[in-house]
Amino acid sequence: MRAVIAGPDNGELGPALEGEGIETSRVEGIASRPALEEAGIHEADLFVLTDVGQATAIPVAKDVNEALKVVVYDEDTIPEFARGQADLIVDPNLLAPETVAEELVDS
Repeated sequence: MRAVIAGPDNGELGPALEGEGIETSRVEGIASRPALEEAGIHEADLFVLTDVGQATAIPVAKDVNEALKVVVYDEDTIPEFARGQADLIVDPNLLAPETVAEELVDS
């Protein structure tokens, strides 16, 4: 399983995913289409967004790879336009990154 992570990941979901055997790559800076493609969004199974300020990356990622599971891991509220395209929205204050990573591997 492969995941592309966009955002600062202050909740440490990236290391938790790696601990579950998921190969991760990061989008450096703004999660634009070229940046997502460079990070490997075409081959990814998961797109993890840790900054809802970059929510426009969700429809872009889904346009590139329709099979993606989209996970939002941020304490801020995701904008309505992107909410319907996210498969899982989690507040890091409510679930530990290890718990989320385990659930993603088991799903």
